[in-house]
Amino acid sequence: MQISSRFTMAIHMFACIDTFSDQKMTSDFMAASIGTNPVIIRKLLQQLKAAGLIKVSRGTGGVTITRPLDQITFLDIYKAVECTPDEELFHFHENPNSNCPVGRNIHRVLDGRLLQVQKAMEDKLAGMTLADVKKDVSLCIEEE
Repeated sequence: MQISSRFTMAIHMFACIDTFSDQKMTSDFMAASIGTNPVIIRKLLQQLKAAGLIKVSRGTGGVTITRPLDQITFLDIYKAVECTPDEELFHFHENPNSNCPVGRNIHRVLDGRLLQVQKAMEDKLAGMTLADVKKDVSLCIEEE
């Protein structure tokens, strides 16, 4: 299983916004740090803004974080940039063959297990905050 790079890019963006808070933060600046196209960053900014995690100033540019870093969890970010509308981690094929004994029973066998995996992942993500990232980024910068 692989979560797309949107999640890690979003966390990287928050680290940039916080670390360079004395500078105007633009999609071009963040894209250069991440090594991606500014269009991708602007799409992520829209998703983070819609989730209420950031404010974006149009025209003059600039991005601000809407609440303290210890109040923004990895789960908040994950839900903002990765989740499908029904917020399910696993997308199960909809039409297993009911004439097949496996197809007829696969949902009954897997649905509960997959929900347990999703819950465990969400619990773990909910316990990690951007404050943890800030601390570790600061330590890495000091070590350079």
